[in-house]
Amino acid sequence: MTISKEDIIGAIAAADLRRGRIFEKFGLDFCCNGNRSLEEACISAAVDVNKVLSELNELADTNKSTADYNSWPLDLLADYIEKKHHRYVSAQIPVLQGLLQKITNVHGPKHPELLDVKKLFYECAGELTMHMKKEELMLFPFIKKLAAAKASGSRKPSGPFDAVEHPIHAMLQEHAVEGERFSTIETITNHYTVPDDGCNTYKTAYHALKEFQEDLHLHIHLENNILFPKAIALEAAFS
Repeated sequence: MTISKEDIIGAIAAADLRRGRIFEKFGLDFCCNGNRSLEEACISAAVDVNKVLSELNELADTNKSTADYNSWPLDLLADYIEKKHHRYVSAQIPVLQGLLQKITNVHGPKHPELLDVKKLFYECAGELTMHMKKEELMLFPFIKKLAAAKASGSRKPSGPFDAVEHPIHAMLQEHAVEGERFSTIETITNHYTVPDDGCNTYKTAYHALKEFQEDLHLHIHLENNILFPKAIALEAAFS
């Protein structure tokens, strides 16, 4: 399939996650702001849309090295997000908090930006923890119920909200906040560049922050561009 500049960036990445890596390379946000056309995203990032299109269209449709999340059943995808990405976030939060505390104590006087990085990450940690619990306790179980009912030909199941799009809208807003928060961290750290006087702990902390952001981008992409739109469409199919 040939991609055009009018295509929606989130849908482009949903069809083949390798394209998401191209977007990352050009600094195009396909997760939190994936509802824009490719042309709009490129204009916003001051990127040549033709260069991006050229690389996207060079990708072959065969021999994909990444999982085809777009073809997964919704219950499987929800389980995967929880077990892979939610568990990763929960495990990494205390690790990063400890690392940031250490480098702030040692290097904070010479690098006051570390205080901002630490503050932003601690805010992210608290908000993400609550966010994931809401998904795990309310939203994901209902999506799984929808999938099960559709597979068995049953009636639409009852849920804790009038329509699944209502909690999804709240989750999208929270994703946007965390995406922006980490974008600020990336800017403050100059794309996670360790200063010349940075110790090994400094290097480890910045590497872990960068890895955390990359995982968060994929995590949000799977929800914003695949799980959530399909859940809304699935519920509508019961009407």
